[in-house]
Parts: sequence; C-alpha cells; structure tokens
Amino acid sequence: MKPMILSKDQTMSQYQDDIKNTSTLKEAQGKSWDAISSQSVARMRAQNRFKTGLDIAQYTADIMRADMDRYDADSANYTQSLGCWHGFIGQQKMISIKKHFGGQTDGRYLYLSGWMVAALRSQFGPLPDQSMHEKTSVAALIAELYTFLRQADARELGGLFRELDAAKAAGDSAKEKVTQEAIDGHVTHVVPIIADIDAGFGNAEATYLMAKQMIEAGACCIQIENQVSDEKQCGHQDGKVTVPHVDFIAKLRAVRYAFLELGIDNGIIVARTDSLGAGLTKQIAVTSEPGDLGDQYNAFLDCEEISQESMKNGDVILKQNGKLVRPKRLPSNLFQFKQGTGEARCVLDSITSLQNGADLLWIETEKPHIEQIGGMVNAIREVIPNAKLVYNNSPSFNWTLNFRQQMFDAMSEAGEDVSAYNRDDLMDAKYDETDLGMRADDKIRTFQADAAREAGIFHHLITLPTYHTAALSTDNLSKEYFGEQGMLGYVLGVQRKEIREGIACVKHQNMSGSDIGDDHKEAFCGDAALKAGGKDNTMNQF
Repeated sequence: MKPMILSKDQTMSQYQDDIKNTSTLKEAQGKSWDAISSQSVARMRAQNRFKTGLDIAQYTADIMRADMDRYDADSANYTQSLGCWHGFIGQQKMISIKKHFGGQTDGRYLYLSGWMVAALRSQFGPLPDQSMHEKTSVAALIAELYTFLRQADARELGGLFRELDAAKAAGDSAKEKVTQEAIDGHVTHVVPIIADIDAGFGNAEATYLMAKQMIEAGACCIQIENQVSDEKQCGHQDGKVTVPHVDFIAKLRAVRYAFLELGIDNGIIVARTDSLGAGLTKQIAVTSEPGDLGDQYNAFLDCEEISQESMKNGDVILKQNGKLVRPKRLPSNLFQFKQGTGEARCVLDSITSLQNGADLLWIETEKPHIEQIGGMVNAIREVIPNAKLVYNNSPSFNWTLNFRQQMFDAMSEAGEDVSAYNRDDLMDAKYDETDLGMRADDKIRTFQADAAREAGIFHHLITLPTYHTAALSTDNLSKEYFGEQGMLGYVLGVQRKEIREGIACVKHQNMSGSDIGDDHKEAFCGDAALKAGGKDNTMNQF
C-alpha cells in the first residue's frame, strides 16, 4: 500500500484527528489511561511520519519519478547528491541543506557508496572496492541513514512543539500562529537514496535477495554494474571484467522483481556500464544467429583469423562472418576486447539495459569530459530518446588537472597564446590566478549544469566526499591541537566556527536526542520526570 502524502491542510487535520481519536480511545479504556496525553500521542505520531522502510521507499520513489519528469521537461532541473558512510553524515547533509536552501530539500538526495561501505563499514577492516565486504552491511547502512533522518524530523518538530507551548504560555498569539504554520508545513529530511548494490554480490538470485533487503530498508533506487561479481573492481581501477548482456539483464530483472514483490511498482533501477575502462570478459556470449545480442558482444572480442590446420589444443574457436577466428585468451583465462571499442560497448550496454527494464544509466568514465559523455548519450538517444544518466563526479578524477588541460587544449585550438603554460605541470599553484586557471575553475563550477544540458545527466553525485572531508578536517585539527595551539586549535578551528555559522551539532546533546528524551520522560513520568535539559545543562551556554 502506498503511504498517503499529506498536504499542509491535511497534516493539520491529521494532527487534530489523532488528538480526537486518542481521546475517544482513552474514554473507552477508562481511568487506567487517564495519564495518557492525547496531545503527546499526536505529537509523537507527527514525529514518526514513516512507519516502515517500505513507506520510505514508496514516498521517495514518487519524488524521484517526479524529478525525472521535471528533468525531461527542462534539463536545468537536474538533481544532486553526496555520498554517505554513516547515518550522522547523511543527517547533517540534510539539516545543512534545509538551513541553507529555504527549508527545502528539492532535487537533493543521498548516495550510498559501496566503496565507502567496503573501506569504512566492514568487519574485516578497510577493504578495496571489490565486493568483499558483508552483503548485509549495505542494507544496514540504508536503514541507519533513514533512522538518523527520521530523528532529524523528530528533533526539529520537537523544538517547534516546545516553541508553540512557550508562545501559548506567554499569550503571544502572533508567535503561536507562526510556529503552528511551521509545524503544519514541516518539510521532512527524508529524501531518496541511490544505493549501490555493486555487481549484485553473486548470481541473479543473490541479487534479488540483496535488493529486497535494501528496499525493505527504504531504498527506492538501486544501482547495479555490469562487471563479473567475483571479479568486481572499483570503476576507476584497472582489471575490470564485464559480463555478456544476458547475464546482466537477468540481474536487472531480479531487482525489478524485488521492487514489484514488495509493492514499490515505480522503483528506480540505475544500470551502470564499466565497459569504457573494462578491456576484459570472462565469458564468450551465447549466440544463435548473426547479429543477435550475443553476436554483437562477441564482435568486440580481439580475435585472429585461423585455419583448421593452425588450431591448437585447447583453442576456443568462433565463426564470425563466415570465418574461423580465435579470441585472444590471457593466462588468467580471460578474453580481451579490441582496443578502442569501449565507447561503442558502452552505447550497446546502455541501449540494451534501457530496453530491458532499467530506468537510468551510469557510464563510468576515466575523466569528466562533457563532449565524451555527450557523444555516447547522443548515440544512445538515437534509439532511446529520453535516456538519462546518473554521473559520478568522482574524487578519483584530478579535476584541477583535467580541466586545466582541457582549457589548455581549447585555447591552443582557438589560436590563443599558451606559451606561458606547461601542459605537463598545470597543477602548480602558480597557475591558480592565471587566465587559464580561472577559466578552468569556471568550467568546473558550471560542469554539472553544462553536462545536464549537453550530456543528458539527470543526477550528479560525488561518491566519496565525506571520506575526504573527514580526513582533511581531522588532519587540520590534529596538527593544531597536538601542536603549539593546543586547545585553541579546537576552539578556533571547530567550536567558534560552529557557533558563528549556526551548526546545529554544536549542541551535541540535543543532536543525540536528549531533548526528545526529555519530552518522552515528561509524557511517561509526569511531574516525576528527571529531565536533562534544566538550568545546569552546559548546552545552555550555546
């Protein structure tokens, strides 16, 4: 069953209905329920809008589908996300977004990175992005992210309820009205999560089971890649091995069946192709006739024509275009593709995926280059006119160097004087304030909007941003705190900035739920409640 998405007026009506219905229920129970506050019940229900992960999956799928339609109407309506590896990180992102963008979260999602799960959440310790981490850790992180986002709702609404009570007690009707409107129009922190299922963690059945866990935890969007599951590599590393299309299609169907079984009929599947950087395959595709999908896959294999007499023991032989050919097999027992076929394979992968149930594409590239991405998208759109991409604005790219080199080449082609620049050394800080450096930075700034318009990118994400920001901020704090600055290193670098920039977690007790707990204590214990938020709470200093 789809959850009801309430309008502002309906929300207020639901709140009042909850008070009324609980009062009726109290009367039916007699004096044993006298201590139950109907208002507290209504408030707790408002603070717990989403009862299950499937409620969240349906609510966020509706949002994402509407965003896809808006993008189709106008490419300026692209969406964005940042990668997460902990519920607190996701919560802080959405709190910050609401703070900085008028209380709204429109078009801003979360991304769950398999790389960060492997590196930061595995019981084995830090692992490379090779699907070696525990399968269940992905679904567990989805559930954790939504637990933190739901608590952000409860915390924010709890603060508004306290403001409302204070305004009523003070007889301040104007403040009471404003606060009530804020409660009625409350915008949830719950947003879509694009969740990485790697290559499915096994066969199609394993993919189906894993997808179900992820959807039950709240995922409305699952991203799966066309690598061999037990040979999976990070998209920006060497040694990637792809599978024939029929194998990948089976996993796409498995994910769709998982969505449909759980009642999320409009769940979103992102089909990722790693073919641009994958020069290897483990299997030769099954083919029944010339030109079928298996034959098209095999046509990219690096083969040499042979005669029956030159065949060797153990050779794998194919018949292509009426000729006998031998695919080049490596000592690893893998077969290699022809050089320079990556883009054509990406186009075929993408078209095939969209024709077999995928909703969005992800083309993993070796650099952020709009013309390269756009060229592939244009070829795909000749067959699938509304094809759209999710794109990894990866920290694995050296953005500064890539865009300075692109700008150097563009300036050279335009006949501009580039004699002051060394193309091989453009990372040097001396180029930061130059014309080339500033023009390159401007291209980085507009990359997402430009790529949304020119390369069909609906969603821009950064996979590992919080991994890098945590490392950078910890390095800076350690350098100052353990150095000559001592405690001033923390105060200047962290706390004073938190206070002046209005970072909510400066009141870390509140962020951990102490005020919510006080509200509950008051409801549970009445006048006997031993609350934490009294005059001696040091959080009052903030």
